[in-house]
Amino acid sequence: MDLADIVATSEAVSQTRSRKAKADALAELVSRVPEGERRIVVPWLAGELRQGRIGVGPATVRDVWDTPPAAASSLTVVEVDAALTHIGQISGAGSKARREDALRTLLSRCTQPEQTFVLPLLIGELRQGALAGVLVEGVALAAGVDAGAVRRAHMLSGDLALVALAALEGGQTALSAFRIELFRPVQPMLADTAEDVDEALGKLGLARLDVKLDGARVQVHKDGERVRVFTRQLREVTGAVPEVVQAVRALPVDRAVVDGEAIALRPDGSPQPFQVTMKRFGRQKDVAAARARLPLTLQLFDALLLDEELIDASEQERFERLGAITGEALLIEHLRTDDVDQARRFLQRAIDVGHEGVMAKDPASTYEAGHRGSSWLKLKPAFTLDLVVLGAEWGSGRRKGFLSNLHLGARDGEDFVMLGKTFKGLTDETLAWQTEQLLARETHRDGHAVMVRPELVVEIAFNEVQQSPRYPAGLALRFARVKGYRPDKSAGEADSLQTVRAIHEGRLRPVVA
Repeated sequence: MDLADIVATSEAVSQTRSRKAKADALAELVSRVPEGERRIVVPWLAGELRQGRIGVGPATVRDVWDTPPAAASSLTVVEVDAALTHIGQISGAGSKARREDALRTLLSRCTQPEQTFVLPLLIGELRQGALAGVLVEGVALAAGVDAGAVRRAHMLSGDLALVALAALEGGQTALSAFRIELFRPVQPMLADTAEDVDEALGKLGLARLDVKLDGARVQVHKDGERVRVFTRQLREVTGAVPEVVQAVRALPVDRAVVDGEAIALRPDGSPQPFQVTMKRFGRQKDVAAARARLPLTLQLFDALLLDEELIDASEQERFERLGAITGEALLIEHLRTDDVDQARRFLQRAIDVGHEGVMAKDPASTYEAGHRGSSWLKLKPAFTLDLVVLGAEWGSGRRKGFLSNLHLGARDGEDFVMLGKTFKGLTDETLAWQTEQLLARETHRDGHAVMVRPELVVEIAFNEVQQSPRYPAGLALRFARVKGYRPDKSAGEADSLQTVRAIHEGRLRPVVA
């Protein structure tokens, strides 16, 4: 199959808002993909590479962005996949330059639309409005099977290409064969977001509220004495977290798959910043010394298997079964309630301790691995700051031709200090407006970024201030997103760097509405 066929479908999908139209377009393409190429194409359509990371980051993409495109399409899917495999295998002295040269060679054979598809795909930023959820529906249509069966098989296997192949070749029977398999990690269940407690309990009624820890999500598999630990991205980290292994090995069951968070706590029980916890997960050497300096605490909140499969059991049954074998020490702090005031107090206590917020869970819900639905709702009161736009980067995909990724700055005396970037939360209307406004304030260009006079103030919501060596103040906003522009404010009224530091040091916390 030609790369141009994939790109044409991607463009068609990105240009429609209809979920059905997206699924129909993907189904038509998937049904035409040769059997031997499905393992390549299906991940691409989900915005991923079959090879995973290949050593190409945003900086490399910026460096090769100016590669002249080919006049006509000539590349096949197999040729592109081989080129990406080759790039991923380049290592040793001078590997960065050699990877860049190999990438330029590939891009020189791509047309402009093909470059626009390939470059964001390399760094996980392909914006075509159809990732795994819509692709599941497309695969189901192409195979003539129930979308729920495809979704279930996908969540149990974690490999959409494998599931697509099974659905296309074996239909419903092949999909029903997928089961929880010990030491093959299952995609974690994900949560939607609720604006506040009233909205969450309005949707769920009686709910279980869990303290939402800002730690590392872990899925732990146990078979007798053998225990393996996986991250949210399904990467194994067993050797780095011996205390997690020890805690699950001690559970009084032979076989288990449990879901939880590992977090580093201060002596007073308050959480360390997320970045501090994550230092343990990159550790391969001197693990014992790292454990002594920065011990991890395991908190469990769900079970998929406890000597028998529980994935189809209700949340209440799964949690009760989990609590029966863990005791309070390993079980997440929780509250079952349908009382809004009680829930609000529980949320505020979690925030005051330094946690992110709470999770509200439907007691009747089953474990929908890999699915983001309304059975689990995140309640994370966010900070907001009024910041100044210092520049913006040109968008890609649906945002091509618009200034999208904003450079954000806080007031520091008469100057402004950059705290990070974001393109999240921008509507099509805002993109068009800000592109016009920013170009009118342009001072110069830096690569594909347009730098501007610091005049526009934008309200930014975010969850945390974290340390970052990338920015002058050594701080950056985590999960920043645009709430809206503030034309009523001047740059001199933007929030100061002192306020940002107060948030980072824990002297300011959000208040539950």
